[in-house]
Order: sequence, then structure tokens, then C-alpha cells
Amino acid sequence: MARRRRVYEGKAKVLYEGPEPGTLVQYFKDDATAFNNQKKAIITGKGVLNNRISEYLMLRLGEIGIPTHFIRRLNMREQLIREVEIIPIEVVVRNYAAGSLAKRFGLEEGSLLPRSIVEYYYKSDELGDPMVTEEHITAFGWATYQDIDEMLNLALRINDFLSGLFTGVGLRLVDFKVEFGRLWDEEDMRIVLADELSPDNMRLWDARTGERFDKDRFRLDLGNVQEGYAEIARRLGILPEAGVRDLRRSESLQ
Repeated sequence: MARRRRVYEGKAKVLYEGPEPGTLVQYFKDDATAFNNQKKAIITGKGVLNNRISEYLMLRLGEIGIPTHFIRRLNMREQLIREVEIIPIEVVVRNYAAGSLAKRFGLEEGSLLPRSIVEYYYKSDELGDPMVTEEHITAFGWATYQDIDEMLNLALRINDFLSGLFTGVGLRLVDFKVEFGRLWDEEDMRIVLADELSPDNMRLWDARTGERFDKDRFRLDLGNVQEGYAEIARRLGILPEAGVRDLRRSESLQ
């Protein structure tokens, strides 16, 4: 890794120059952050689990025609991805009241919303990722109305598919955040799903008990963060019963 040129480092991932033009290597760290980077910790094995979960979900979405930046997983912490121009908007889809939505409107945590709600946030750690409207997005040139329509349609398709997928393994998809990027092919451009899909950017609760298996375990000091992420991987069938240690052993044999 030291010989590769580092392109970007975020709170949970590092991007390196890829082996071919137009590609990047995405490395998943064990760093955990919350509340706009005010709370920090190292969760051993988190990067391994997020890499595998994100790979699985990206591949499944690709099977139903959702375009993504994902190419293939390289090892237990790295993925090969297409280089895209990130649109600086976080698209949040909410199915149940939780987190900031529940606080803003005085809703009972975990209550089913009348319908799925889509919100937009401007990607800026310095500003605290403020919520924005379509008017802000178009006025400041972050995206066009056509871009917004495409992101909205993709986000809702992703929500429909993932809600069904997780329901099948006894999990409730409470909400999630996605990011999109512009993928250029000479003069042609298409919008694709980028970043990652993991317990870092979605709330997943046990459908029967309401137990949280996502990043809320870290945010709310519920403990056993790695075990929560591992439970999601187990239910998806991508983690042996022995857990992350066994996963690492299997990786070394590849």
C-alpha cells in the first residue's frame, strides 16, 4: 500500500490510485466516527465486515440493473472501483422514524412512517452536513434537476430491493444514506451508486426484537459494535459462524 498514491482519505475509507486509468482502490478502515467526527474509536474488524457487506449488496443491486462504481473485491479490506465525480449530496431514505427525524418532529423512535421519506444533505463536515432542498442543490450548481430525478429514482429502487432483501433475513431497514457519482465515458455521462453500503450508513434492526445491529451501537454506546455488524453479515450468509477470525483465515487461503 505504501507504494500506491493516496488520492483521498475520509473518516472510514482511503482511496488509492488504481491499477488502470479510471479506477481506484478503496480501503476500508476500522475507524468509527459519529456526531460529525466528535466521537471517535477503533472497532477491530469493522473494515473487514463493511468491505464484505458492501461488496455483497453492490453485487445484488447490480443484478437488478442499479449502476454502481463497484468492480470487484481485491482482498479482505480493499475493493477495485471505478473513479467517479462525486456529487456532494447525501441522499437519505427513511422508512421508520429514527435519529434526527424522530427528534425533529417528536416521533416515536421506530414508528413506521406513512411512506418512505427522502431527504438531501450537503456533504460538508465543516458545516455539519446541513439538510438542503432541490432549490439549494440546483442554485449552487451541485446537481441539475435531471440529476436529482435520477438520484431519487435510484434511491427508491435501492430502498425497495434492500427492504425486501433484509426482511428475508429478519431485519428491518429503518433508513440509509447513499451517495452518487458521475461516471464519464468520453462525452457520455451516467449517474452511478458510489461510496459504500454497510452498517456504517444504514440502520438495521431485528424485525422481531428491535435490537440494533448498525452504527447506532457506537453512537448510543450500546456496546459490541463488531458483533452487531457481524450478525448482519451472518444473516446475509457471507460470514462463517466462527466470525471475523474465520473470515480472515479464509481470506489468507485465497
